[in-house]
Amino acid sequence: MSLLGWIVMGLLAGFIASKIVVGSGQGMVMDIVFGIVGAIIGGWLFNTFGLSGVAGFNLYSLLVSVVGAVLLLVIYHALLKGPH
Repeated sequence: MSLLGWIVMGLLAGFIASKIVVGSGQGMVMDIVFGIVGAIIGGWLFNTFGLSGVAGFNLYSLLVSVVGAVLLLVIYHALLKGPH
């Protein structure tokens, strides 16, 4: 996948994950960062369980990226807010 493909996939995955976890987007740049890092985390996680990771620009890869980005956002917000 090209650099532009990773950026677009990251923006989509990050925005969807932000809507799921926070209820609103984190901003375009942060959505891209969370989406791309989430794709890496999701790909690793899916490969660990014997499934295919990110394999191009398709709905399955978007799902993998969103799962990774949601996991990343949950950890990020847990660390950001700290213990209650």
